[in-house]
Amino acid sequence: MTMTGAKTISEKIMSAHSGTDARAGQIVEAEIDYVMANDVTAPLAFQEFEALECPPVAEKIVLIPDHFVPNKDVASAEQAAEMRRFVQKYSLPNYFEVGRGGVCHQVMVDEGFAAPGRLIVGADSHTCTYGGINAFSTGIGSTEAAACFAEGRLWFKVPEAINVQLNGSFRRMVSGKDLIIKIITDIGVDGANYKAFEFSGDIANVPVSDRLTVSNMAIEAGGKAGIFPCDHRTEEYLRGRVRGSYTPVSADRGARYWKSLEYDLGELDYMVALPHLPSNGKPASEVGVPIDQAFLGSCTNGRIEDLRVAVKILRGKKVHRDVRMIVVPASTEVYQQAMDEGLLSEFVKAGAFVSGPTCAACLGGHMGVLAKGERCVSSTNRNFIGRMGHKDSEVYLAGPAVVAASAIAGRIVAPE
Repeated sequence: MTMTGAKTISEKIMSAHSGTDARAGQIVEAEIDYVMANDVTAPLAFQEFEALECPPVAEKIVLIPDHFVPNKDVASAEQAAEMRRFVQKYSLPNYFEVGRGGVCHQVMVDEGFAAPGRLIVGADSHTCTYGGINAFSTGIGSTEAAACFAEGRLWFKVPEAINVQLNGSFRRMVSGKDLIIKIITDIGVDGANYKAFEFSGDIANVPVSDRLTVSNMAIEAGGKAGIFPCDHRTEEYLRGRVRGSYTPVSADRGARYWKSLEYDLGELDYMVALPHLPSNGKPASEVGVPIDQAFLGSCTNGRIEDLRVAVKILRGKKVHRDVRMIVVPASTEVYQQAMDEGLLSEFVKAGAFVSGPTCAACLGGHMGVLAKGERCVSSTNRNFIGRMGHKDSEVYLAGPAVVAASAIAGRIVAPE
């Protein structure tokens, strides 16, 4: 393979995995590093895979029950049982049972599957999370996952890229969640359709946990991926956890971008996305609506760094008497770390309910379902109609600092 001309990160990863000189707009067939599926998306993939009548590429398959965990009814229990049967039938090595895993995207990072330069697909739209650590990762459908189970490769249209230049540093407890809500508000929920966000500039000032949050929500602007370069912070974050070796990828000087955006991190305010779109962003100080529930967790903001921020605000205070606060660490590893640091105790002292890792509340499955007319400030990634419960409930998206402050105030407020 001969590579000519300046390339984006996306073009480089697609070139390396397809053995071609891949360019934006081209169709390539690329070798994937891993394909992931969860308890909701895997059963259909199993059905389609079995119809192919071939052995699976076992080492590339990662299966993680997380959506209806623990199982909330017979139907969800049957889905989970189907996963276990498939794992046992083919002796798959990468299965993470309840109590030994957590929310799929956090587990993919915790367990070292996600790493710089890798091409990872998942039967879940927020698979783009791993771009926070320099991977090209994207969501696919269950039938595509079945093809990956069988072949270990998939076709892709190489996306054009949007360069997002970041300058300066976040102030106070402003975070990656505030940045991505601001970006989506600026360009709209379809502003990056089939494009890859590629971030540049003062990346060293952005913690890796915030990068994962930003990449997680690239899909909310229609993005195919959201990719940060690899730097010393990435290397430190991944030390001791990555499976195998990896090759960081950076964009070439002179790479061609579809569009360029620029943000001064020091000027960013705490943001809240009002119902019913992630693009309905406003400064938190301008919202002020009363809430019934405050939710902290999910693949977007359930990391240890998010829990620490919330405890800083909650310590010595109480959740408002009219509010229920639900805290869900994103994985067993995060849960254990939060326990070791005394964070879970602080949440309980403040009057919050703490759960083991699960996606349940985020998708309105269980453990946090909203009734008619109820409002929730949530650290999750979507606030569509009925997302967390009744179609007449409302979800306001925010970062961990705003969620914690609002839980105390009983209405949506900035931490100050």
